[in-house]
This record gives sequence, C-alpha cells and structure tokens, in this order.
Amino acid sequence: MKNSKTQFALCLSNRDYPASLEVGKLYRLIEDAEAASEGYLRVVDESGDDYAFASSRFHIIELPAKIEKELLKSGLELAA
Repeated sequence: MKNSKTQFALCLSNRDYPASLEVGKLYRLIEDAEAASEGYLRVVDESGDDYAFASSRFHIIELPAKIEKELLKSGLELAA
C-alpha cells in the first residue's frame, strides 16, 4: 500500500472473529507497513477500532474512482 489512494478489501473469512468481521463486506484499509511486512492488513472492524488481521482473510479490491468516492461519501470512511 505505497500510494495515497484509498484502498479497500473484501472480507473472505471471519473465522474466530464473527463479531469483528462480516464475510462479503468491504473494509477500508489503513496503511501499516509493519503489519504488512508480517502478513497482516489493518482495517477498522465492526467495533469501530482498527486492528490487524491476517491478509488471507481479505481480497484487496481496486475500485473505480467514482465508486470509491461514493462509498466514502456514504459512510465507508468509518474505517478511517
């Protein structure tokens, strides 16, 4: 995550974290080089706090700028 563009990830697994993650939900990623170097992605989970989860739980999604802008306007920025 080296650019300043907002990135999103689709949750593929919430095993062991059913209250924290929802399968099929998009989460906004927070840049964290240290977490990434250990195989984790930092996202704001359902609690509203950011945590590092194994990157294997997610698939990073590249969204068209128009869709990204609308998602951020509609409240997906709660992951910031």
